[in-house]
Amino acid sequence: MTATYVLDGTAIRTLEDFWQVVGEAVNGPGGYFGRNLDAFVDCLRGGFGTPDDGDFVFEWRDHETSRAHLGHAETARQLEIRLTRCHPTNRAAVAAELAEARAGRGATVFDWLVEIFEERAPETVRLL
Repeated sequence: MTATYVLDGTAIRTLEDFWQVVGEAVNGPGGYFGRNLDAFVDCLRGGFGTPDDGDFVFEWRDHETSRAHLGHAETARQLEIRLTRCHPTNRAAVAAELAEARAGRGATVFDWLVEIFEERAPETVRLL
């Protein structure tokens, strides 16, 4: 039987909220499901609370609310954080992405997350 994990899009206002909502949907209150994009990719392969066989789906309800909150302003905030932590050789690229986000252009945090779902495990997400 397919496990279904419900994500309440009205509770997702930041990337940190997304990690919390996903972690709790999968592993219960206080649950952990990765807190960076690479860990999220790994988790979608199964395990870490989801069935090892990959027989699960995420229902991202009210995803349009999440899309609005995970837009360019949140993207700029995340890129500012990334810029302080990235390797010096990556700073120019991150700074360029940050400039685009501040100008309201380019992929958003919401786009990053949906892209991961669609590229790594397209059968695991339903945007509702």
